[in-house]
Amino acid sequence: MTENSTVRSVTFDLLRILKLTTVFGNPGSTEQPFLQDFPEDFAYVLALQEASVIAMADAFAQVTRRPALVNVHSSAGLGNAVGNLVAAHHGNTPLIITSGQQHRELVIGEPYLGNREATTLPKPWVKWSYEPARAEDVPEAFMRAYAEALQPPAGPVYLSIPMDDWKRPLSGFARVRTVSDRFAPDPERLRGFADRLSASRRPALVFGPEVDRSGGWDAAVALAEKLRASVYGAPLLDRASFPENHPLFGGPLGMSVKTIGDRLAGHDLAAVIGAEVFRYYPYVPGDYLPEGTELLHLTGDPEVAAAARVGDSLLGDPRMAIELLLDMVAEGSARTAPEPMARPRELPRVPNSTLTPPEVFAALSRVRPPDAVIVNESTSTMAQQVEWLPTVRSGSFFATASGGIGWGTPAAVGVALGDRDRGVERPVVGLIGDGSFQYSVQAIWTAAQHSLPIVYVVMRNHEYSILKSFAVLEETPGVPGLDLPGLDIASVARGFGCRAVDVETTQDLEREFKAALTAGTTTVIVVPTQPQKAML
Repeated sequence: MTENSTVRSVTFDLLRILKLTTVFGNPGSTEQPFLQDFPEDFAYVLALQEASVIAMADAFAQVTRRPALVNVHSSAGLGNAVGNLVAAHHGNTPLIITSGQQHRELVIGEPYLGNREATTLPKPWVKWSYEPARAEDVPEAFMRAYAEALQPPAGPVYLSIPMDDWKRPLSGFARVRTVSDRFAPDPERLRGFADRLSASRRPALVFGPEVDRSGGWDAAVALAEKLRASVYGAPLLDRASFPENHPLFGGPLGMSVKTIGDRLAGHDLAAVIGAEVFRYYPYVPGDYLPEGTELLHLTGDPEVAAAARVGDSLLGDPRMAIELLLDMVAEGSARTAPEPMARPRELPRVPNSTLTPPEVFAALSRVRPPDAVIVNESTSTMAQQVEWLPTVRSGSFFATASGGIGWGTPAAVGVALGDRDRGVERPVVGLIGDGSFQYSVQAIWTAAQHSLPIVYVVMRNHEYSILKSFAVLEETPGVPGLDLPGLDIASVARGFGCRAVDVETTQDLEREFKAALTAGTTTVIVVPTQPQKAML
């Protein structure tokens, strides 16, 4: 035991060993004993609201491919964070989320800022939730939290730590462990899957976000080309795992039971790799699988495998499984090449006075740098984005995995910070709806403070367009609260320290986008657009 060694000093030494030296947070009084005399070799990323804290850390962890450390305030801060914690859970992001508990001597009396039933609050959106029984257990709790967060299926974990624990004397913690972050599929069962793929007359491959998260992009391309199979994007992707301009790519699979079943008609076998079977929404009844179609499901998540409504499942790391399949499946050169995704890319002969989303995306397609990463939370224009701005590189598309909004704006900050941390320079483009932007608008302050190279393109259609599309589909007329008048987004962005402009034409948009790429700060471009009926 070194002189003045405490729970806090020992824990910080452990965090250094685990490379958890960036803390995303918004501090409160119960967290100050942890944050006091903040070490110079650590970085603290301040966000102005805890939902933004979680989304920034989520994207940062995805980009850096290692767990991220989060510190929020007691129950109130954790409550603010839960909305985006759902996205981290569904996205299998390894986060270690901590918050301060009141002084141990006071907890029994329900004191102010006490975190009542602290370990229950973040459930079911964390893999493990714990409050140490003794102050001396804090470092070991962090060690287990790291292991829990990283081991497959990866995901967020939570620690509640009484504020007086940090100053307790403690000798060094020596039980540092390493853990595996992937596991191989059963070889005999995988061989059976390979034989069925080889025998298929017209196979379909559906690649989901687990593939890109595991580093399996190149292997997925090689497998599709060897099989000469049609490739579809899994429903409601939060990571793209196959180049969307590839001739084998047939487009998004769809979202409802009916659309997915119709899309798979004519395929005798569908192999879903690294995705749920399936993320269904909305409810449009149909056949879960068309007659004559069988389904193989390969995932690294036992719960995802168990929840599938159809198909035969196999557990294993997607990248490892695809690479093994490559050597097992027979060449499919005799198969008829599938039709690639149709891209009509139709534009009006005369530009509209208020632009349509296709006009906006067409303009962006002319100026987007080839290495740019897209963070998309314009939920009503997802189909137009795939048509005009296809993802063609691994790790260059991010979206929320939850279904809530308010993730994309801070996630773009996390992507840019993650790139900076690993020494990569590339533009980050946030495609954000005007409704989504309001949920976490304060995140742009963090972007401006760090001079991050983010270009936010906010499409201002004055409504929750996606919800109006659902209202038509679900025959629910007269829903209130779907219009968004009176938002001056550019003025708000300038108030948070960003460069911000309003544009009206595609020429203005292209000019301002090019200027934003070299501005040396975060830019918010606001584009008035006509509402887009979502393709559901």
